[in-house]
Amino acid sequence: MAGRGSRLRPHTLTIPKPLIPIAGKPIVHRLVEDIAGVIGQEIDEIAFIIHESFGKQVEKDLIAIAEKLGSKGTIYYQNQALGTAHAIMCAKESLSGNVVVAYADTLFRADFTLDTTADSVIWVKQVDDPSAFGVVQLNDKNEIVDFVEKPKNFVSDLAIIGIYYFKSGETLRSELQYLLDNNVVKGGEYQLTDALENMKQKGMRFVPGKVDQWMDCGNKNVTVETNSRMLGFLHQDGKNLVSASVKNENSNIIQPCFIGENVVLKNATVGPNVSLGDGTIVENSTISNSLIQTHAKITNANLDNAMIGNFATFDGKFTSVSIGDYSELV
Repeated sequence: MAGRGSRLRPHTLTIPKPLIPIAGKPIVHRLVEDIAGVIGQEIDEIAFIIHESFGKQVEKDLIAIAEKLGSKGTIYYQNQALGTAHAIMCAKESLSGNVVVAYADTLFRADFTLDTTADSVIWVKQVDDPSAFGVVQLNDKNEIVDFVEKPKNFVSDLAIIGIYYFKSGETLRSELQYLLDNNVVKGGEYQLTDALENMKQKGMRFVPGKVDQWMDCGNKNVTVETNSRMLGFLHQDGKNLVSASVKNENSNIIQPCFIGENVVLKNATVGPNVSLGDGTIVENSTISNSLIQTHAKITNANLDNAMIGNFATFDGKFTSVSIGDYSELV
């Protein structure tokens, strides 16, 4: 998660993309919870690979996420964008035993049992247009026999979503070290897929883990959509995401919604598919399909497909906006 998330600016100018809240929780927090649900075992350590410029408060927030899940949190730095294999090797001290590697800007829903007898499990999702993704090809034993990047001709519709299980962290570390030692690069970067190919050529067994839903957080529109989808899933699961401390004055909440602590609603209609962060005030407004972060003030608004940052003030009739932290439209 060392990248700044330029496609999600201005929101990522003040906070790394994996800490953007989805349905009230940071993306990376939800991701780790979902991984824990699939692997079915305790997580000893969560290693976060970030850019050093993210700052100490971000590091404290990440350590707190790990501790909430009963795990040790460790921070590593990748200060140069030298590829996925290089990023993982920044955390080489933590690559031992069973390891899951995840890119922290994606969320998923899955109900598969992890095959811990395999050397590696690669999370995949069936997609309509595989030409836009890296895909895996399977044999009749449901084993992965090939990795194909953005195939022009159809070979498979199982896209790699960026989450991997490795039975041996030590083996993964050795293969990644080989890439670095021998300067095996593509486009100036060290790629995890090259290590996977080397492992497969040595006879290691790879199998797919098929997810039911795959949600992206790459830019404003898909992040708002992911927030809406996650709210729907949590609502189906029977989760109550409306805080008891909400002050509701002549307002209507249309589920599913997340509404944080000490939110004030006055003459407002909120929902469906809306997240309101702690301390937000909404007056004389209608908001749907939107993600509003903490301590924002929204007045006289009719918002749909909106994303508004922390401590932002918005007053107006705009319907599709993207406002960063501490911005004002009055």
